[in-house]
Amino acid sequence: QVQLVESGGGLVQAGGSLRLSCAAPGRTFSSYAMGWFRQAPGKEREFVAAISWSGGVTYYADSVKGRFTISRDNAKNTVYLRMNSLKPEDTAVYYCAAGPIATTQGDYDYWGQGIQVTVSS
Repeated sequence: QVQLVESGGGLVQAGGSLRLSCAAPGRTFSSYAMGWFRQAPGKEREFVAAISWSGGVTYYADSVKGRFTISRDNAKNTVYLRMNSLKPEDTAVYYCAAGPIATTQGDYDYWGQGIQVTVSS
């Protein structure tokens, strides 16, 4: 079992930045690829970014490419999502997930509880 705890969300103005963190206590963290997904009100949960267990491979949704950066620190059992140039349409609950490297949420085995990100215009 892998527990995932997100932090770093909040309210930010359009054009601003936030960094989300997802901590996964336990020795198995480095065995998993990690992903970030988000769900806006009234919409389905969608893929945002993913990173391989080593950090050497990353994937991004087209909507965030060039603005968001996913990274990980296996020594700290933590994955990050740096979000720059935020837009109101980035407003959503953001979830981190652990599993095989994938862009499909059904492929992930473990999920965090989610954290709210609100971007005001």
